[in-house]
Amino acid sequence: MKDRLLFEQRKNSIRDMIYDPNYIPLKLKEMAYLMDVPHKDRGALKEVMDALVADGSVELTARGKYIKPENQNVTGVFTANARGFGFVTAEGEEEDIFIPATYVNGALHKDVVKVKVTKKTGGEGKRREGMILKILERGCKTLVGTFQKNTSFGFVLPDDRHYDKDIFISKKHINGAKDGDKVVVRLTDFGGERKKPEGAVIEILGAMDDPATDVTSIVRAYGIEEEFPKSVIKEAQAIPQEITEQPVGKRADFRDLLTVTIDGEDARDLDDAITLSKKEDKYYLGVHIADVSHYVKEDSPLDKEALERATSVYLADRVIPMLPKELSNGICSLNAGVERLAMSCMMTFDASGNVLDHTITESVICVDERMSYTGVKAILEGEAHPEGKREDIRALCFLMKEAAAILKEKRRKRGAIDFDFPESKIVVDEKGYPVDIHPYERNVATDIIEDFMLLANETVAEDYFWQEIPFVYRTHEAPDSDKIKKLDTFIHNFGYYMKTGRESFHPKEIQKLLFSLEGEPEEPLISRLALRSMKQAKYTTLNVGHFGLSTQYYTHFTSPIRRYPDLQIHRIIKENIHGKLNQKRLEHYESILPSVAQQSSTMERRAQDAEREVDKLKKVEYMQQYIGGVFTGVISGVTSWGFFVELDNTIEGMVPINSLLDDFYVFDEESYKLTGEHTGRIFTLGQKAEIVVRSADKMERTIDFILKEFSQYGEYLDPDDYYGDGMPSRKKENTESEDFEFVDGEYPANQEESEFDETGESLPDKDGILLNDWIDDEEADRLLHLYSKKKIDEI
Repeated sequence: MKDRLLFEQRKNSIRDMIYDPNYIPLKLKEMAYLMDVPHKDRGALKEVMDALVADGSVELTARGKYIKPENQNVTGVFTANARGFGFVTAEGEEEDIFIPATYVNGALHKDVVKVKVTKKTGGEGKRREGMILKILERGCKTLVGTFQKNTSFGFVLPDDRHYDKDIFISKKHINGAKDGDKVVVRLTDFGGERKKPEGAVIEILGAMDDPATDVTSIVRAYGIEEEFPKSVIKEAQAIPQEITEQPVGKRADFRDLLTVTIDGEDARDLDDAITLSKKEDKYYLGVHIADVSHYVKEDSPLDKEALERATSVYLADRVIPMLPKELSNGICSLNAGVERLAMSCMMTFDASGNVLDHTITESVICVDERMSYTGVKAILEGEAHPEGKREDIRALCFLMKEAAAILKEKRRKRGAIDFDFPESKIVVDEKGYPVDIHPYERNVATDIIEDFMLLANETVAEDYFWQEIPFVYRTHEAPDSDKIKKLDTFIHNFGYYMKTGRESFHPKEIQKLLFSLEGEPEEPLISRLALRSMKQAKYTTLNVGHFGLSTQYYTHFTSPIRRYPDLQIHRIIKENIHGKLNQKRLEHYESILPSVAQQSSTMERRAQDAEREVDKLKKVEYMQQYIGGVFTGVISGVTSWGFFVELDNTIEGMVPINSLLDDFYVFDEESYKLTGEHTGRIFTLGQKAEIVVRSADKMERTIDFILKEFSQYGEYLDPDDYYGDGMPSRKKENTESEDFEFVDGEYPANQEESEFDETGESLPDKDGILLNDWIDDEEADRLLHLYSKKKIDEI
């Protein structure tokens, strides 16, 4: 795993160097000299260069020099669309390439392909177009779907809607699957233009109407392993569940300090504990983190599996841990009343939140009370709670609130951004069926723990940055200036402003914008656009700071049970404490950390995608019981094809424009409204809407609403008479305009791939409806791009 990741990281670095405008073509020997590659490692460099030439990223001239390809061929990953066309994303290039359906040439979703660019950027809002020349590597060898049985053969309908073809299953490859089963199929033939892909059923997950099967299908689709290999289980079970006296004697002893953990009621992997005291105007905060690295040794089966997973995955009905339960819920979990080994960051800070002194050390602790967010909140509000039986525990809660407020205020003053989007708490029964969905309550107790963890992460990062020791940082780069300028132009339409003329954009401008938006109807829209305008946080070995937190130093130190980067830096810290970071070990970390950071970032994205997909599924399942039910919500988004309504339980659904039967509605991009041509009726952000649940589609993961007045509860007794085939509507008058080429982030090459259906209605891309975040990256780019072409005085 580490070798493969290191190889890819070297490929990316050398490709970036060759693509740099200042690069001068070099031969292999010249490149080795420039990069200071030892003679014994030049074979490895040759392997990397051969791979770059093979995939078309780099060309080798007749004189043996490596150059960026002069032709318009590009290598990248193909993203398919269910309507036949797709896009190719190339490493190191900001703009992807649109591939018309006629030029896909047999490529499937996630395939690595070589593309010939046939049309360069044709002005604002239009991407490059291309045709796929060659499929270099198949991106997906297995798929999850629903089996449909015929007499002597069957088909699998892929769950992933990026695949527009069924998979043919011959009789000998059915392997016991029954009609309606969810299955995993291995592709044996990838098909072609006029031939379906073929495959063999390799696993039967269960009946498609079983809620647990649906989640398992998503888990398999993302390639997430639930079971641990036998060698890993064997190693975990061999670890004692009690600490011995031997390691205790060499550690700082904090067992006599009043120590608490604060987590959700259902949490089992408790990896952080708190101690806190105050003398005069100084606060003495201890953040104690489970010493997982004491048990998970480098390159052991446990360690290799942990790196492969890189993170725990938290789904609505299950947790898929990074480490076996013997560690995550056992010896590493900081359970109350038992001694545990820890890595402790002991900090002293003043009344302004300035850290005056700190120590990072190995320790042994004993938690006095396992507290919950609910319990701490109750104590702070003066209510009776079992967790507050002891006077010293109650006093500690109030002291924690006082100290956390100081740290929060310091972060606010420096400009840290707080996107407070509503999160969903999904409660499922023993079978996995959702029985309740409500907003996740973020209270003072959750903020306390967050404030303390942030301080520990910053303190550790700054310490090791200045020691110039190889390390893994949690970084968040500043946003691209073009995106910020477009966001600034967009928000002017709503009367908001940011200072964007400076050489560097400060996060305080986003912070002030969010503060101004609080309680306003346009808050959800602009907040989401602001978030989409920023880059994603990731793990890197180069410390470039954290824009969102407005800090130059940040890492992840506080969750080694569930995040591999935390476990990795614990090892580095321990070796440094014991004076074992000699030159050989420093070089070792220099070589492996880039691939560790890349793997951790990639697996984090995978886990987030899977978690969101499960949430979407459970929301649809939950709303299926309310088909025909009446709810009141708020309009949270408006588009050319309808508007979105968010209910009190955080679930969003779409009201299609063709269900508004009292008029023909036109979308005004500048005012963000739908307006009736004859009645003048307006639908816009923040309006209350009484809706009826019309449909909840598990396959598409979408929910549709209709307004109550146009339902069976209003004057329309049989809604299907109106909605069955869609309301007849007019053709758009300006289908030849430049915006025709860029709607919903999709660029049709001809009329067949248009964003309009046969009635002239805009086809909605509902991928994001159930995320409580209906603006995806493409829609955000489109909106910001539209406004960036207008002058302020025009708006």
